[in-house]
Amino acid sequence: MTGPAGRTQSFLAFDFGLKRTGVATGNSLLRRASALTTVAAEGDARFATIARLIEDWQPDALVIGVPCHPDGAPHDNTRRAQRFGRQLHGRFGLTVHEVDERYSTTEAIASGAADVDAASAAVILDQFLRNLT
Repeated sequence: MTGPAGRTQSFLAFDFGLKRTGVATGNSLLRRASALTTVAAEGDARFATIARLIEDWQPDALVIGVPCHPDGAPHDNTRRAQRFGRQLHGRFGLTVHEVDERYSTTEAIASGAADVDAASAAVILDQFLRNLT
């Protein structure tokens, strides 16, 4: 996915959680995500931190992981993550892409990541970037 005239697009990705939200960055040129940070899930403070990240990184769009049961069925956290995506879109006016995030945390733990939440966001973004056309 490139922008006008083939311009490289950049993304911030989020692994939403009730206590913490992992954040990663990446772009359509390199198609590789990098873990960035973890944001504490404290209501408006979370969105204030995300606003600073968006200001600093200037992404073209956002990506969120949407968890499901192993069989693909939704659960409570599915709806919470989707609500978080709608809030991001409403607050920042950026397109929000949803990615099935099943097993992203397992993959981040298996990689030995120091910051599992941010590494999970990177796994989510890597998956999104692999599927760009």
